[in-house]
Amino acid sequence: MPQLLVSRRRALAAAACAFLVTPSAFATNAAAWADKPIHLVVTGPAGGSADVFARLVGDALATQSGQTVVVENRPGAGGAIALKYMLSQPADGLTLVVCASNVLTEVPLVLKGGFDPLKDVKPVAALAKGTSVLVGSPTLPASDVKGLVAYLKGKPGQFGFASYSPGTSSQYAGLMFSKEAGLDLQHVPYPGSPPALVDVMSGRIPVMFDGLTTSKGLIDSGKLKVFGVASKSRSPQLPNVPTMTELGYPNLVFGNWMGVVASSKMAPELVQKIHAALAHIGASPALKQRLLANGFDPIEDQPVDKLGQAVREEYERNAGIVKTYDIKLN
Repeated sequence: MPQLLVSRRRALAAAACAFLVTPSAFATNAAAWADKPIHLVVTGPAGGSADVFARLVGDALATQSGQTVVVENRPGAGGAIALKYMLSQPADGLTLVVCASNVLTEVPLVLKGGFDPLKDVKPVAALAKGTSVLVGSPTLPASDVKGLVAYLKGKPGQFGFASYSPGTSSQYAGLMFSKEAGLDLQHVPYPGSPPALVDVMSGRIPVMFDGLTTSKGLIDSGKLKVFGVASKSRSPQLPNVPTMTELGYPNLVFGNWMGVVASSKMAPELVQKIHAALAHIGASPALKQRLLANGFDPIEDQPVDKLGQAVREEYERNAGIVKTYDIKLN
């Protein structure tokens, strides 16, 4: 199983070249939180958005706390494998899950994972936001959404859209786009963004709604075309790319926060200690720079109770989408 061991030696080296911070109050929080290796369990495969994010957070956490951090990939079942593993471990803060919020607010609505996302899991901290973008094969003759729709309509029944997992906004957005544009695209799910993007780049699958984190480098290198941003406002990383709202698709607004979640059985005081430590990391200018460089938008810290309420509201919003668009697991 792929793992990344962030050792004390590596942490010190990283501190010298990247973070250059003094532990200050964080060291006290970290020492009170854990005196053993901390395991960050990732819901996605190596190379995916959650994996990239977890490794950045793991580096920062090891650097600033001096504690050993292990990043461990347990992909599959829309994040349920990682979450159920975490729930099987003691709720002592030594095993946490790093994920996008969609594993709580989207996937469970169509893919039952054997846990209740609103009762069994507690969001601890959100450190960044992932932006969704409509990308396509560079072989497509279209250069904008209007031309893309016209091209896809011209060959009915011949095309599909990829998603990085069933039950995620990648599927939701693809189905909504297909219906609202009057297309008949078939959903083709993949186990993560990397394999899906391989087929999109090759032209086997023409389009996909993907996270900017995994698509940005491919867009910059010309290996993917980008048609629109699925958010309320333009991305500062793609300022010249219009939003799907601007293009006539106001319902296509999707974006997940990236953060850390724990078992709801964890003691409230421990949740607050971990939140404080992660919030300190999230405020680091160096980490913010690394997040931006990897396609994430840093966000302001949210208290644990407000984060939990935001998860519930997004879950209810997505439940409405599932019902309205009759979204079902393939």
